[in-house]
Amino acid sequence: MAENKTKATQASVDGYIAAINDESRRKDCEALAKLMAKATKQQPTMWGTSIVGFGSYHYKYESGREGDSCLTGFSSRKGDISIYLMASFPGHDELLAKLGKHKMAKACLYVRKLSDVDLKVLAQLVAGSVAERKRRNDQAQSGA
Repeated sequence: MAENKTKATQASVDGYIAAINDESRRKDCEALAKLMAKATKQQPTMWGTSIVGFGSYHYKYESGREGDSCLTGFSSRKGDISIYLMASFPGHDELLAKLGKHKMAKACLYVRKLSDVDLKVLAQLVAGSVAERKRRNDQAQSGA
């Protein structure tokens, strides 16, 4: 079975963010890292070469494939900032309706810039997503 390409590394989060050429995007990523650290009570870690992740969990699919991933995280992409969340959890849709300008695709929230969204709502989305991931992971480990 192939090994996961995206895993926690020792690479510098500060170095990744500092290397973002666009000053506005760089400042948004700095602010997002602080928001996520506060919402998750976790310090950021680089996952692969381009994902700033917070916390981790172990998953195992029915196929037998298993690995580790970050509970939540983000990546500065060409057009948007990709924010990785659970696809659904209690209150998810209501929060998205109040968030502001964004696009959503499965478990990936796309925002062009942080000023387009309500940061308090974003923090609630992050916290809700992490709580749901932990709940599901605990449930899977207990065999429930």
